[in-house]
Amino acid sequence: MTKHEMILDYIKNLAPGDRISVRAISQRLKVSEGTSYRAIKEAQTRGLVATMDRVGTVRIEGRTLKPIEHLTFAEVARITDAEVLGGMEGIGNSLSNFIIGAMQKESIARYISKTGNGLMIVGNRVDIQQYALENGLAVLITGDFIADQSVILLANELGIPILKTSYDTFTTATMINRAMSEALIKKDIMHVSDVFTPLEKTPFLKSSEVIADYRKLVKKMKDTRFPVVTSSMRVVGVVSGSDILDKDERMSIEKVMTRHPIVAKKAMSIASVSHLMVWEQLEVLPVINEDETLAGVISRFDVMKAMQGTSRTGLALDTLSDKMRDSLDKEREDVFKVIVTPQLVNQFGTLSHGVLTEQIVASVEEIMRSKLKKNIVIEQINLFMLKLIPLESTVYFFLKVLETSRRRALIEVEGKVGANIVVKSMITLQLMERG
Repeated sequence: MTKHEMILDYIKNLAPGDRISVRAISQRLKVSEGTSYRAIKEAQTRGLVATMDRVGTVRIEGRTLKPIEHLTFAEVARITDAEVLGGMEGIGNSLSNFIIGAMQKESIARYISKTGNGLMIVGNRVDIQQYALENGLAVLITGDFIADQSVILLANELGIPILKTSYDTFTTATMINRAMSEALIKKDIMHVSDVFTPLEKTPFLKSSEVIADYRKLVKKMKDTRFPVVTSSMRVVGVVSGSDILDKDERMSIEKVMTRHPIVAKKAMSIASVSHLMVWEQLEVLPVINEDETLAGVISRFDVMKAMQGTSRTGLALDTLSDKMRDSLDKEREDVFKVIVTPQLVNQFGTLSHGVLTEQIVASVEEIMRSKLKKNIVIEQINLFMLKLIPLESTVYFFLKVLETSRRRALIEVEGKVGANIVVKSMITLQLMERG
């Protein structure tokens, strides 16, 4: 076992809430401070420890890939610049929701009974703080009030965090709500890790195998494109039917494969992968881990299905893009209307260029879905602002499909206010069949 692994094992065996430091680990395990520092950094990446202001680095519950919409209490402390007063053992637990203790204890009871891993935001009300802890809720004291020692002791006994921040209750609740909303929006974005075919279901060939093995795999899997890996499972190529034409059955895969293949990583968004697959005309991409070993594959069908299925969760968590698109109304199949409201203008009182571009893209996406039943990826936009568009104007976008092929399309968009042409745009698209 290396010194690095020894330190990680030591950290894993610590109880949640235990403080650690480079110097303490170096002295205890007789290793250099540089080795300790690197090991602590890796433990932080793995979710074994967390570093917080005014607290230091502490052991937390190891986190697997839990839903991203759940913030941890450690992250709440960071967001609100809070000091952790007690209950360090639970600092790595996730936050599902929060309530504000601005009512009598009897009224709070019905909210607490429905809450799991919740947070009570409260001022200097000792009875409410204690009641929240007894019912499994973490406590965040606002207004920089000092917590009663009995409440801190209870938090330590139960392993439930109690925190203190200098912000007022309204500001604190707003900050946490924004953080939870942003995290949930991130969860809505589809990534390769959400849809790819994992390794145990992925056919592949080793570079030491021969063309005869490729043909056997084709007959078995009814597919023609496979990733090629080394004995250590590192991806070194891709082999397809065109690579083995007129080749000897005994020739090794390593000699005929396409080297340095285009690959996808699990963290890549589906949108970026779809753009890559259309641009490179690929049907299948190997998916790799951080160490470049094979994790699985993702197919064009997987990507199309994911793009078709993307939708919001139904909660009021719209992005800025969503809000801009909400102002767009469809008049008829190829005509869209937008009324310029105060939220859509720049500092000069005219329609913002960014908003205008987003609305044009939204109208193009809609017409391609309705006319051609296609998903699109924007390749190029040329925007010509002929006149400024003032507040409270009504802009009509007229769309015309100039050219389409199996993989691309060219769209012209003309924007009018009354009889005046105020904007022209030419948009080049990549097209994908809808799953």
